Amino acid sequence: MSRFPTLPGLAALLLWVVPATMARADRFQIHRDEASVVIVGPEGRETLRYQLQRPKDSPCASESAGYFHPLATPSGRVVTDIGPKDHPHHRGVFLGFVEMHGARDADFWGWGEHAPRTNRAIVNRAVRNLTSTAHGARFVAENEWMADGMVLMRERLDARVTRQGTANILDLVYVLTPTADTTFSRWAFGGFAVRLRKDAALSPIGPDGAAVFPSPVHTNPDANWPASPWYAYRMAFPDNGIAYVGVRSSDQNPATTWHNALSIALLNPAVTAPAELRMKASKPIELRYRVVAADGELPPHVLD
Repeated sequence: MSRFPTLPGLAALLLWVVPATMARADRFQIHRDEASVVIVGPEGRETLRYQLQRPKDSPCASESAGYFHPLATPSGRVVTDIGPKDHPHHRGVFLGFVEMHGARDADFWGWGEHAPRTNRAIVNRAVRNLTSTAHGARFVAENEWMADGMVLMRERLDARVTRQGTANILDLVYVLTPTADTTFSRWAFGGFAVRLRKDAALSPIGPDGAAVFPSPVHTNPDANWPASPWYAYRMAFPDNGIAYVGVRSSDQNPATTWHNALSIALLNPAVTAPAELRMKASKPIELRYRVVAADGELPPHVLD
């Protein structure tokens, strides 16, 4: 990727779809309230929600906001998960690092084993440039990565949603600027991630077809899946529905290997897996990703 210019019955429960929230408008719509930004597709169904605040009833163990959940396919099938029992700090589509050392040590991934996560949170400070057209919607979020009341890093996120055939496409550009010299320790996982539902059977694919690799090991970065422009999971649900979810990491990003853990339905292009990542104070880094959520099949070239 170079440049990104009331559910009745058991059957409905199994579908786990986003209910229609608005009348059909034949164009995308974007709305913001105190807690979230919501993008609604042309058919009137919620496509995604960006959390500006951590919901009070959230099952997620992380204190942070600044993540996407739910993310749905065009038919309204939700594909992401939040606060699952196996990893309660996972939260839909999110960005966070396992071990940061700067003005304060911090874990914004939410694990908390090798750096503190208490009093560490990604906090939204502003949302602007909310726009929508017949073809998509966009917004910009300004966040701060806080530790003990101190700003460790400023984040600018430019998020764009479009539709291509059977796929919703989420293009993300993160600009991260640390307030002090900062080192992100080498870990097999962390950074940008998409946590999916576990009630679907997953089949991994890549640019060359089926992706068959040993399971990654969270303590061994060298056991990650190899570098690739993208990976995706085919999701086969109990109701026989099929969805595809893929992630592309821009070739402009730092060197990346993938911590794709099928056992926990995680897609994770990890920029800290090849080596630790060092940033100088006030010197930004840009990270670009594309997330695709498709019904039935993966449209050609949507991850190219």
